[in-house]
Amino acid sequence: MKQVENILYVQTQGSYLRLDHDTLIIEVEKEKKSQIPLHHLGGVVMFGNVLISPFLIHRCAEDGRDVVWLSQGGRFRARLSGPTTGNVLLRRAQHEAVRDAALTLAIARNFVAGKLQNTRQTLLRAARETDNEDDVTALRRVADLHADTIRKLPTLKHLDEIRGAEGDAASSYFSVFNRMIVTNKDTFVFSGRNRRPPLDPVNALLSFVYALIRNECVGACESVGLDPQMGFLHALRPGRPALALDLMEEFRSCYADRLVLTLINRGQLTKDDFVTRPGGAVELTETARKTVLVTYQKRKAEEVTHNVLARATPYALIPHVQARLLARHLRGDLLEYQPYLQR
Repeated sequence: MKQVENILYVQTQGSYLRLDHDTLIIEVEKEKKSQIPLHHLGGVVMFGNVLISPFLIHRCAEDGRDVVWLSQGGRFRARLSGPTTGNVLLRRAQHEAVRDAALTLAIARNFVAGKLQNTRQTLLRAARETDNEDDVTALRRVADLHADTIRKLPTLKHLDEIRGAEGDAASSYFSVFNRMIVTNKDTFVFSGRNRRPPLDPVNALLSFVYALIRNECVGACESVGLDPQMGFLHALRPGRPALALDLMEEFRSCYADRLVLTLINRGQLTKDDFVTRPGGAVELTETARKTVLVTYQKRKAEEVTHNVLARATPYALIPHVQARLLARHLRGDLLEYQPYLQR
């Protein structure tokens, strides 16, 4: 049996969420707008000025239900964490692995290999779908660069070299990202990755979807008992979910970027779906966020064949599968961590 947890996204400003027995009530200006049985919910994600009652927070913590706070524009702010769960021996093995330079290098290398292979497939798919010969040439050239980097990874003996190779590949990928945008090019012009804040509609979309997937990966780590802050590829910093960011690398191009490109190329979003704030920050409107969230939830329910499980698996469960594979490797049940590879 496959189950995709239902996530409640609340973006109407001024909403108030409260608990009534086993039901979540949504009110706006003291008027009840909706009610949802708690057992139907896997988590709650709130954007901007959305309030939640202490009793509902307590209940979600007790049930292990995710509660996430994002800015109105979709930037991650905080996440509810209930009592620590999971196998303490697994967390000890994870912390010991982080201190083992050779093991850290091997795991980080596989995270990057998975990212590069998935990005390469995204580039090749885009090349097949365009009739512009210049675009085909540019996309295939960068795909070849990714293939060269994948072949080079086993020869890299230091973590900084792995990070450098990943950074160079990302730069080459984003240098041709604009060529994968085929409609409404006047609005969706991409000249490079920028964030904190995003300065154009494409970067605003990327940042928004990345924030959603980051939360999925944090939850996946915690669901199997891993510490989301103890990563291998990303440097450890206070408050930074380094392991979740590691895990997320495999899904950026095949999950997030392809979703963004689909929304743009199918004309689901237009110039009117974005606003520019003082200082130049570009954000999605409430209507645009709803469009993205609906498409995102549909994509999560789609099934793909997992390269390790060799069976159909919903997108929503793939981060959880990868977290479990990493946990098995850290416990010594698997010889190496095997990244997710799209087909």
